This record gives sequence, structure tokens and C-alpha cells, in this order.
Amino acid sequence: MLLTELLHPGMLEALAGAGHGSRVLLADGHYPAATATGDRARTVHLNLTPGLLDVTTVLDVLLRTVPVESAHVMVPPEGEPEPPAVAEYRSRLEPVPVETLGRFAFYDAARSPDLALTVVTADIRTYANLLLTIGVRAEGTLT
Repeated sequence: MLLTELLHPGMLEALAGAGHGSRVLLADGHYPAATATGDRARTVHLNLTPGLLDVTTVLDVLLRTVPVESAHVMVPPEGEPEPPAVAEYRSRLEPVPVETLGRFAFYDAARSPDLALTVVTADIRTYANLLLTIGVRAEGTLT
């Protein structure tokens, strides 16, 4: 039995094979995961029904599982307000830098060969996509 709270076999396998600089995409329910992800990435579908499992819930578990060194969020066109999901991610990820990308730049970043894992959620919020870059474990830490 594992001691981590993350028990999903596909996610654990992908994260175990990922290293420093690998990326993890947490996609909302609107994201075109079939066409806007890296060819090497493992895709895990957690979208059982609209609204049940959101990106924030998955993020909270991942933050207790892997070190994160940076993040990118998808934002609407210039002049539109920042989506509430983005503010929520900034708060949870602090002090990790969170950079913004427009929709198509975000898709391009998610198609990177460094993408190790895509988690498709049923998050119904718009612009609730998050691209994490895995960091390094602090020296001397076991958990």
C-alpha cells in the first residue's frame, strides 16, 4: 500500500517517469485534449460528469506529490478580466511564478515534447487550464 494520497496508477506512472523540467497539463472540461497535447504525454481522463473533478482539486493533490517550479495559465484576450480560476491558482501556487499565455500560445506550450502527463478534468470554468513544470526535490527530503 502506498503512503501517498495520490493513488491513480496512470498518474503515478507518468509522474514517476517525469523529471526536472517535465510538464503536467491540468485541463478543464473545454480543453481539446485530443489535439492540443504532446505526443509523448500520458492522458488520464477524470471527467466523469460536468463539474466533478475540477482542476483545483487535482492541483491540491499534485502539490503534495511533486515539486513545482513554475506554471502557465491560459488567459482570455487582452482587455477581458482575469478568470477567477487563475487567481485561485496563483494563490495556491505562491511563491511559484505563474505566467500567462493566450489560448493558442498555451496550446503550443502544451504540445511540447516535455509534456509527461495530461489530466483531463470536468472543470466547467472557462480558462481553467494549468500547465505545471516539475521542479527538483529539496536535498535531504524523503516526503
